[in-house]
Amino acid sequence: MKTIFIALVLICLPLQCFSQYEENDWKERDTWMALDTIFTAIGIEKGDDVADIGCHEGYLSVRLANEVGKKGRVYAVDVRTDRLETLKAIAKDRDLNNIKTIVGDYDNPNLPKGQLDTVIIMDTYHEMTDYMTILDHVKTALKSGGQIVIIEKLKSRIIGKTRDEQTDAHSLSTKYVKQELEKAGYTIRYENNDLGNWENDPDKVIWMLVAKKDI
Repeated sequence: MKTIFIALVLICLPLQCFSQYEENDWKERDTWMALDTIFTAIGIEKGDDVADIGCHEGYLSVRLANEVGKKGRVYAVDVRTDRLETLKAIAKDRDLNNIKTIVGDYDNPNLPKGQLDTVIIMDTYHEMTDYMTILDHVKTALKSGGQIVIIEKLKSRIIGKTRDEQTDAHSLSTKYVKQELEKAGYTIRYENNDLGNWENDPDKVIWMLVAKKDI
């Protein structure tokens, strides 16, 4: 009986962890995700071309599509085709024709070169093992003066831990990311270390960095 219980817990945990990425949980996510603050800080405008790396089923991509309007474009990138197929169906249902899905590789988002105003990586950067390679590919995809936006959550129990210890806990601090952005040739122009709490959990503080591509 104990073995069955443990198995059920292991099955349920991933579902709980990723529930905020599914469309039927988006309204609840809107209550704790400070998108207005995020979009204002980024400076998203009508007609912009933006990318959402690690888009899952499209929570951010759909909202970006509305922000950039019909003359803009959203490149929604994920390594899983099933997520992208779900996003395509959602976009069709909502009559959003400005979302282009891209199957990414683990070390390359496969974005068009020199075309993007903004590239956003939300709650995904900590999963990347080839993060410096990814940052180089993003820089190639950005227009001159374009920007990268990284949004993550920092769990209180791993503050001060090594990078590996943090990423093993599916979390990451700005300390490491700022160093990596600067090493990759970006200039940090905005930092917010308190964008609320992920899933309203006070032990998971959301932060954001915005960095410009060095010309």
